[in-house]
Amino acid sequence: MKIINPSTLTQTVTDLISQIVIIPASPLAFISGQVALNEKGELIGKGDYLLQARQVFANLKLALEAIDTEAKSIVQMRIYVVNHKPELIDSIFQAGFEVFGERWPKTASTFIGVQALAYEEWLIEVDAIASISN
Repeated sequence: MKIINPSTLTQTVTDLISQIVIIPASPLAFISGQVALNEKGELIGKGDYLLQARQVFANLKLALEAIDTEAKSIVQMRIYVVNHKPELIDSIFQAGFEVFGERWPKTASTFIGVQALAYEEWLIEVDAIASISN
């Protein structure tokens, strides 16, 4: 198993998790749930779903870049949203399109409303599985 914790993503939680795990001889990378922390571990967009979603997707994009792949390689994505309401969907996907543009990953995905994430300030978390075979 190969563990990757790119310097472009926060190192705040890497004593607890790995940002990316690759299984040798497997064409898949497993990207840990990305939250709205910048590379310094600072929360971006406290209380704001749109701002947090932008940072979350930016972090996902950085994770993909760290393994030399892009959004079109995502085979599955799960989007977790605290206190989900249907009116949040548009702004969350808007943030994704702002980050990825036309390269927004059209993939098997699940949008999951949750009561809470690991920390009270976190509103959105996205994890993904990406193909790394060329």
